[in-house]
Amino acid sequence: MTTLTDRPAPAERAAPRRRGLLALPESRWAGAALLAFLLGLAVDLGGGPDWASWALYLLCYATGGWEPAWAGLRALRERTLDVDLLMIVAAIGAASIGQVRDGGLLIVIFATSGALEAYATARTEDSVRGLLDLAPETAVRVRDGVERTVPAADLIVGDEILVRPGERVGADGEVLDGRTEIDEATITGEPMPAAKTPGDEVFAGTLNGSGALRVRVARDASESVIARIVALVAEASEAKAPTQLFIEKVEQRYSMGIVLATLAVFGVPLLFGEAVSDALLRAMTFMIVASPCAVVLATMPPLLSAIANAGRRGVLVKSAVVLERLADVERVALDKTGTLTEGVPVVAEIHPESGHGADEVLALAAGAEHRSEHPLGRAVVTAARERGLPIPDAANFRAEPGRGVTALVAGRRIEVRGPEQRSERVAAVESAGRTAVVVLADGVVAGVLGLTDRIRPDAAAAVRSLRDLTGAEPVLLTGDNELAARRIAAEVGIREVRAGLLPEQKVAAVRELGARTLMLGDGINDAPALAAAHTGAAMGGAGADLTLETADVVIVRDELAAVAKLVDLSRRARRLVRQNLVIAASFIAVLVAWDLVGDLPLPLGVAGHEGSTVLVGLNGLRLLRSRAWR
Repeated sequence: MTTLTDRPAPAERAAPRRRGLLALPESRWAGAALLAFLLGLAVDLGGGPDWASWALYLLCYATGGWEPAWAGLRALRERTLDVDLLMIVAAIGAASIGQVRDGGLLIVIFATSGALEAYATARTEDSVRGLLDLAPETAVRVRDGVERTVPAADLIVGDEILVRPGERVGADGEVLDGRTEIDEATITGEPMPAAKTPGDEVFAGTLNGSGALRVRVARDASESVIARIVALVAEASEAKAPTQLFIEKVEQRYSMGIVLATLAVFGVPLLFGEAVSDALLRAMTFMIVASPCAVVLATMPPLLSAIANAGRRGVLVKSAVVLERLADVERVALDKTGTLTEGVPVVAEIHPESGHGADEVLALAAGAEHRSEHPLGRAVVTAARERGLPIPDAANFRAEPGRGVTALVAGRRIEVRGPEQRSERVAAVESAGRTAVVVLADGVVAGVLGLTDRIRPDAAAAVRSLRDLTGAEPVLLTGDNELAARRIAAEVGIREVRAGLLPEQKVAAVRELGARTLMLGDGINDAPALAAAHTGAAMGGAGADLTLETADVVIVRDELAAVAKLVDLSRRARRLVRQNLVIAASFIAVLVAWDLVGDLPLPLGVAGHEGSTVLVGLNGLRLLRSRAWR
């Protein structure tokens, strides 16, 4: 094999580094403001010249206040009143009456809370960007026996790439040759490497183990699983939840009310003879403590943190609106094929006849089906290999669509086909909800195979979790026959089954279950039901494109247990939002009452108000932690 370049694809790019607090411009401006304030305070308390302390305090104003002031002026130009502008006005007002030190303290704490808010947003962005950064920039493409290192973005569907030991897979694709184990934690969250053999699917960005693979590219770089995760989570980060939209709507009227109330707090005492400086100080303190900074910050950090946490585990929540709706789910409906099951047929039972053994029947059937492309044929061959049976060579292979296959195996004419007559054995297999396949040897029935769809390993546990979480029985909605549906339902613990449903009947069933039903499916026939449900979730591994577009949530890793974890995470995010709103409202109420009926010092008002803003911001970041996904 000829090699055009000796430079291999990079085995491992440096892991994307999280941006530290000081890497953000908001943090650097806040740090500069703090430094200027501390220097001014040292000059002030040390008995230095007033001009020096004032110069340093004004530098604090400039470094910490220019950005929120500019943002506030831009908002004012659009005829909206921003809380940032209220804080700057309050600080300038304090300086105008000689309280420049207290105004500087306000600027420092306000800039610090803004830096923490920027940090919360950056952490969410980094969680998403880190996924995309895991995909290698280059891959080794193989054409006509020649290897060439090319940008991964230049790969097209059908290209073959070489993945050496220790390298990251360059594209989503199918293994053509080689055996290895791959660390898929970036996609599936599974800590144990997954074995890969020819025919298995691999994902861009996952880390190859000790073997070399030749992979056929199945998706463009822009359509890879990682790219879809990034796009959907980024879209979710931009959408605003109903609670946030309500707060922003109220914020404008509230802020205008604060301005009018501040004028009243300043003007009314003047009418009763209070000094201008005292009245202005009280008014500035009122403006600070009554501003809704913490309320505005109460909603999005918890929701964005939850979305980022789920996204890191391959669960895509398309918007903050969806996350809020998930918290309201009261009932869960599930599709069968591809959702509760893997959508891949397996041989579940073998019934030999006419003196044949079970292994003999399976081996003969596998020999005849070895060249077949039919899913049932592949299931028969897979079952023989799993039992370690030698698969005999076949000649004169012939496939008859809708009927079966015929081949000469070990000198005998073997037919593998659907039952043409309903014998007692066939009836027993079909009554168990399985598909009956008859194996004939030289025209005599050698045995009957019972094939079924394999249930996902975590299906039963997931159903129990959903039942415990919602307090209601999950429902199975499927287009399959009643017997097959009830058998699967019994194995996973679902008591209510509705079978034989057409797509429009699934929609009617979802609506009948209630206004807060979560529908989980994967096929095109599930898309209408997902759209009609309160929240729709799609299994992303084998989900149809239309279904993935329609769904509000995509379970990329096809792990049913993730659904209950996501609902639980959404409920905790809602609790954090409510906690934040209570914290913010309580601080505002106490500080406003103190200022109106007592004598609230400006520095204490600043610390209390901005402290509550910092507190709700940090509270929202709690859902970024790994242990929040449980």
